[in-house]
Amino acid sequence: MSAPAVNRPGTGVFSATRAQIANRTLRTDRWWMSPLRIDLGFAAFLIYATARGFQQNHYFVEKYHYLTPFYSPCVNQGCIAEASEFWPRFLPDVWWLPYAAVSLPFLLLFRLTCYYYRGAYYRTVWQSPTACAVPEPRAGYTGETRFPLIIQNTHRYFFYIAGAIAIINTIDAIKAFHSEDGPGGFGFGLGNLILVGNVIMLWAYSLSCHSCRHVFGGRLKHFSKHPVRYWMWSQISKINVKHKQFAWITLGTLMLTDFYIMLVASGTISDLRFIG
Repeated sequence: MSAPAVNRPGTGVFSATRAQIANRTLRTDRWWMSPLRIDLGFAAFLIYATARGFQQNHYFVEKYHYLTPFYSPCVNQGCIAEASEFWPRFLPDVWWLPYAAVSLPFLLLFRLTCYYYRGAYYRTVWQSPTACAVPEPRAGYTGETRFPLIIQNTHRYFFYIAGAIAIINTIDAIKAFHSEDGPGGFGFGLGNLILVGNVIMLWAYSLSCHSCRHVFGGRLKHFSKHPVRYWMWSQISKINVKHKQFAWITLGTLMLTDFYIMLVASGTISDLRFIG
């Protein structure tokens, strides 16, 4: 955790009109556990995703057409051809450009600018504030009106990109049901369950997004004149209350999906097949 807050005299909770209390906070509970868990969760995902993004191997199982969502779409010229048969490979194959250069940065930016994640790392990184009744380590705060926090306003655009990537991941999950060894070319294994489960959770996270809710009903002045959009806005509002849970669940499903495909692609384990 960070060092005790140090504010300029006469500002914030240390102003002359407030009680002069030397302690940072009078809270006696373990208030620091919540920001600590958030920090560890973020760090685990960022470290894993960065490492896998630059590994550039064990991302595709050709026999079952399992493609990790970290590398989809794979548009680098070094990608396996079968892993990008629908997408042009236009990025050069150079060592400093990872195969995940198109998908992973936008997925991370969509999450970093997400309203829930903002609230989470504002408390842990920006310390604004760390917790209720715990003063900030700064005297002034300009919100999201100046650099770098003004970049948060791009979230709605990253939402559209994330939606496109979710569609691509859905196509990948459907294509993975093809198997040359299965009846009629159909195959079904544990990897399919993991891919489909990940796609379902990605859609749940994306559709429960505050930007998605705003797209369908945020600017409507008369719901009665737009019954279809109002119905969609109502349904999105219902799952919007679960956005926090979906945000954390999808971090886990993304890592699980990538890790499982990595193990199968590297030959460490075999895919558990039910059909084909």
